[in-house]
Amino acid sequence: MTRPRSFVEFWPTYLRDHARPGTRALHFAGTSLVVAIALWLAVSGRWSLWWLLPLAGYGFAWAAHMLVERNRPATFRHPLWSLAADFRMWGLWITGRLGPELKRAGIG
Repeated sequence: MTRPRSFVEFWPTYLRDHARPGTRALHFAGTSLVVAIALWLAVSGRWSLWWLLPLAGYGFAWAAHMLVERNRPATFRHPLWSLAADFRMWGLWITGRLGPELKRAGIG
């Protein structure tokens, strides 16, 4: 497989790395928790607890890859694209638009 040269090329590969619904569910839980913690930090001003953000996000995501998908997280190959893709997938899920993206990536 060739290395993606852009986020547009990376996106379908990212989705295929998250083909199982359980993997996506754990990612959604982690990303939702990250968003909730970020909002709480902003409102409370308790920025010393910033370390909770990667703990929540990566904890759920890496558990999903180890226990459900049984593959290597994209974070290790493309950390920034992976982070952007996590939030894109979460946003598409929240708005009910993830299904067509999964189909385009070849995920039934």
